[in-house]
Amino acid sequence: MLTRRLVALYAGLWLYGTSMAVMIRAGLGLDPWDVFHQGVAAHVPLSFGVVTALTGLAVLLAWIPLRQRPGLGTVSNVVVIAVAVDVGLWLLPDVRGLAWQGLAMVAAVVVNAAATVLYIGAGMGPGPRDGLMTGLVARTGWPVWSVRTGIEATVLTTGWFLGGTVGIATLVYAFGIGPLIQLMIPFVDRWLPGFTPIPRPEPVVV
Repeated sequence: MLTRRLVALYAGLWLYGTSMAVMIRAGLGLDPWDVFHQGVAAHVPLSFGVVTALTGLAVLLAWIPLRQRPGLGTVSNVVVIAVAVDVGLWLLPDVRGLAWQGLAMVAAVVVNAAATVLYIGAGMGPGPRDGLMTGLVARTGWPVWSVRTGIEATVLTTGWFLGGTVGIATLVYAFGIGPLIQLMIPFVDRWLPGFTPIPRPEPVVV
């Protein structure tokens, strides 16, 4: 089981970073966090992957007051995705032609969803950004949708002002990623523990 989980974790993280690179090369917009990463990268002498990693480390610092504990998956998320996206950007050329751009965008979102299912399914710790969301939900009692929307609206707006690319792919990702993940979960649910709820103990009847 451990070997299966490790393979799922690192395959998922590498695919996640690769899907980010494909989305960038498609040139039709990025998901909110990558709009932020791209905006920052436009103003510093650092690669996209390095900016992604440094952002992940900064978000991890926000875990301290939230009393979140990182796992192997959390640390691996910071490192592996950063390397994968930079390798992908080095290998992949810009996509030309609207039809090919649209195809690359759809492929990137589908691969991103599959990657997310794999690394979360491994059950070895959330990514820094997911942990920030769950930590804020636990500490504030606010609903998940409002916390996630608030975080992503903030990073999207900031990234856009910094020059990050917002476009049709931003909307496709926002509305497509959740249903795709939900659709793919049953394919890994029996093999990986990350989506299996922890059973609650039965109440003791005195």
